[in-house]
Amino acid sequence: MKLYMAPLEGITGWIFRSAVHECFGGFDKYFVPFIRPNQMGHLSAREKKDILPENNKGMYAIPQILTNKSEDFIRTAEKLKEYGYDEINLNLGCPSRTVVTKGRGAGFLARPDELDAFLCEIMEKCDVRISVKTRLGVEEPEEFYRIMDIYNKYPFEEVIIHPRVQKDFYKNRPNREVFGDILPLSRSPVCYNGDIFTREDHVRFAEMHPGVERVMTGRGVLADPALGREIQGGRDPDKEELRRFHDIVYEGYCREMSGDRTILYKMKELWTYLSSMLTDHGKYAKKIRKCERCTAYEKIIDRFFEEEEISRSR
Repeated sequence: MKLYMAPLEGITGWIFRSAVHECFGGFDKYFVPFIRPNQMGHLSAREKKDILPENNKGMYAIPQILTNKSEDFIRTAEKLKEYGYDEINLNLGCPSRTVVTKGRGAGFLARPDELDAFLCEIMEKCDVRISVKTRLGVEEPEEFYRIMDIYNKYPFEEVIIHPRVQKDFYKNRPNREVFGDILPLSRSPVCYNGDIFTREDHVRFAEMHPGVERVMTGRGVLADPALGREIQGGRDPDKEELRRFHDIVYEGYCREMSGDRTILYKMKELWTYLSSMLTDHGKYAKKIRKCERCTAYEKIIDRFFEEEEISRSR
């Protein structure tokens, strides 16, 4: 089974990815949060740091591009080749309204003819392997049968399917019945993505779809950064490993960002997912949320790890 770590904008940047890889591993590919091409054709400071080879040591990293303009994709792909990348992912799954209203991400799925023309041009002009991360459609899952007909025209490295429609966002359950129906229709290898939060979730999925050899998980890794290792048959994390993971992420943010407010915003976001790994985390949640200084945050975290243990009720 090949296991991939999903890209989550603003969360799974290179600092987080590097900490997961160094502390726990378990993933065959790490997908980089999307690059949004601009009119000048330049990478932002965040995007450049995310793809620098020295920030992705030991990882098989895959940059992702979010656009509906073929010329932007082609230009960005050429730039990524200069950094040594020969595989790129196209984002056709982002459900954000600000993205969708511009016809990007999952919003591009509502324009099948334009999508077909876009894919035709980038496949003809890009000298890299291309995969696609997609949803089933915008309104109804049945839209995907038409979309799959388009995908089947092109030699994708793989098609990563998140079986929700755009209007679902991350609510409702992934439509694994439709996923099962379309699985044999794809001419490209298929990867499943959606609601794999625990090792048990993965086992249940594998029993339902034994022929699927590629699985991606994203939000599950935020709540349990050792999830990849666990799914691959490795052990659960211990408290010392979790503390080391936290410290690597925190020190990375302190080094790369300026101002307590900015750093703590990132750590508070992480703890909304990570806190459930430790027992009695509720009494610390409010204290962490109210922190305004890194020195106060560090004292709270020291107490948290001293007093609590890894929760076995996850």
